[in-house]
Amino acid sequence: MNNIQWMPIIGMAVGIVLGLVGAFGGLGAFLLVLVLGAVGFLIGRIAETGEIDLSGLSVRRK
Repeated sequence: MNNIQWMPIIGMAVGIVLGLVGAFGGLGAFLLVLVLGAVGFLIGRIAETGEIDLSGLSVRRK
């Protein structure tokens, strides 16, 4: 049970929330939620690691 990959699940949840906001709130609400979500993500990364290191989010090909 420890081998669950959380990023796809979190990404799906964020996509659902953004879709609902876009459907019911319009483009302005969609963009506001998108920007605030990105800011919250960065603040969470800083709180967790103490630095901004987004290199782990990209796909690395060998």
